[in-house]
Amino acid sequence: MYLTHIFLIIRIISFLAASFVVALLIEPALSYFLYKYQAWKKKPKNVSADGLDAPIFKKFHSIKETSVPRMGGILIWGTVLVVTFLTIIISRFFPHAIAARINFLSRSQTWLPLFSLIAASLLGLVDDIKTIKGNGKYITGGMRFKTRLALISAIALVGAWWFYSKLGWSSIYIPFYGNVAIDGLYIIIFVLAILATFSTGVVDGLDGLSAGVLAPIFGAYGVIAYSRGLYDLTTFIVIIIGALITYLWFNVPPAKFYMGETGIMGLTVVLAVIAFLTNSILFLPIIGLVLVIEALSVIIQLASKKFRNGKKVFLAAPIHHHFEAKGWSESQITMRFWIISGVFSGLGLVLYFLSKFLY
Repeated sequence: MYLTHIFLIIRIISFLAASFVVALLIEPALSYFLYKYQAWKKKPKNVSADGLDAPIFKKFHSIKETSVPRMGGILIWGTVLVVTFLTIIISRFFPHAIAARINFLSRSQTWLPLFSLIAASLLGLVDDIKTIKGNGKYITGGMRFKTRLALISAIALVGAWWFYSKLGWSSIYIPFYGNVAIDGLYIIIFVLAILATFSTGVVDGLDGLSAGVLAPIFGAYGVIAYSRGLYDLTTFIVIIIGALITYLWFNVPPAKFYMGETGIMGLTVVLAVIAFLTNSILFLPIIGLVLVIEALSVIIQLASKKFRNGKKVFLAAPIHHHFEAKGWSESQITMRFWIISGVFSGLGLVLYFLSKFLY
């Protein structure tokens, strides 16, 4: 047993390093392509996420919006695809016992997260392309909001069907209580959770913000997955983390490119899927508190606008733009949000293990 865990830890560290290196090798080609074809918005955003005029946003971001490429998220899911492909090749053509054990693809653990990541990322890629061409509304990206919502719902329904019909999931873990059977209601809860997590994509708004916030969240779920014996899923998660670290290397101020919808949509959707696979979805609001606050700030702002005759609660929404309007620098906001994300990811882990211990 001891040797098994040593091997698993070595495998996890190796995949983390491999993902980081593969992403470094991909980046020059991606950057060349994005700059050659000027993959940025042709005019700055003129409406903020809260549906109001965006003078504050334009003041800080109008130049960068029209000179820094989008679609940097390709680096993340592209790295996952390359590492997955290389793993399959090694496992197939080198049928040694060790080579076979490095294959992390499994029906019960990684097929669905991989599908979710790629499907949502490709949807985001189409959205980014439409945005770059100027074919979409800037408040919601390139696609119409209803279209984007319908497609994400379709991906969520596929995931819900897989969990319920293929994997046999029909219960949900209630912290400090235990598993509660919910039968077919599982499908509805799964879809709603995917949509809720998808809404947190507004966190992608400052240089380095989204990757730095998401890395500790995925890290926390990597620990949970490992503790549950989901070693293939753990490996998949660390591959994402390795790619996020490399992306962050090129996205810290001044950003070389932005994640775009092709990055944030895939990451938020797969995060929810991972939370369900580890049967810890109710810990996600704590572990991902920064994401929750970001989404809630937009909801509160929109509700205030509708029910209080256009009055705003925040100077701008999402909330990171509010702090920007109050005079905080990008680096201050970004690093403080990183710290908060790390703290609450750790707190969520403590509560998860405490609930398991006490139950």
